[in-house]
Amino acid sequence: MALIEFENVSYKMPNEVLALEKVNLRVDEGELVAIVGGNGAGKTTLLKHMNGLLKPVTGTVRVKGKPTTESSVAELSKQIGLVFQNSDHQLFSESVKEEVAFGLRNFGFPPSEVEERVARALNAFGLGQMSDRAPLTLSGGEKKRLCIALVTAWDPIVLALDEPTVGQDHLNKVRLLELVRRLIRDKRTVLIVSHDLEFLWPLQPRTVVMSGGRIVADGPAASIFTNFELLESSGLRQPQLARLAVALESPSPFRDVDEAVAWLREKNGPWSSGSQTAFGKG
Repeated sequence: MALIEFENVSYKMPNEVLALEKVNLRVDEGELVAIVGGNGAGKTTLLKHMNGLLKPVTGTVRVKGKPTTESSVAELSKQIGLVFQNSDHQLFSESVKEEVAFGLRNFGFPPSEVEERVARALNAFGLGQMSDRAPLTLSGGEKKRLCIALVTAWDPIVLALDEPTVGQDHLNKVRLLELVRRLIRDKRTVLIVSHDLEFLWPLQPRTVVMSGGRIVADGPAASIFTNFELLESSGLRQPQLARLAVALESPSPFRDVDEAVAWLREKNGPWSSGSQTAFGKG
């Protein structure tokens, strides 16, 4: 049984725009799935169907075999932890620590555990010194980290991140990468909507490409991110390491800079004119 399943799902916005059209998608437990595509492709709409914020006009969305139409948003949100693209839509408490504590109390965690989980979540995202600050006084990047912290605090079975790297510097992107890797090691399910293919590339997720409310491709990152024509038609740009592997005609994609350097040292030869032409594609 799939953890999350979309079966012929279509959805119209209030202005009658078809945001999803006949979407079929299966996500299994423990998967890391990236959902990519240009603006208006339907990525955020897809995520909001998973925790019941939106309901399909036609078709069925199931979480653990149960249609989302048969569960409340609260029930689904405890299982599918969604971090919104716009942090201001998710924050409302008087302090950072109360923001994290609210969801925990709402889901029935005992007071002693609430305090422990709040401290652990804030420290994990470098927010421990900001616990008494008003959330809306934080920077854009700090707000995003707070939203991720408050969702991960209750350990949902699925963490769904909508553009998590917006406003994040290199250090906090590295922290986020490590969080995702830790969750995957723990057999958690992670969904990431992102335009930041450079961030996604080291994770090598299963990648779903959307365009015009439809799924146009679904496969390993190594095949999706090296398909220049597919990415270009979807309003995306190849990650630099993927472009480098194509340009140098490497038999396999480089997962990180160290791997690329090691390959170049082993090759120990000048780049061909063909490689320069491949770089020009990007």
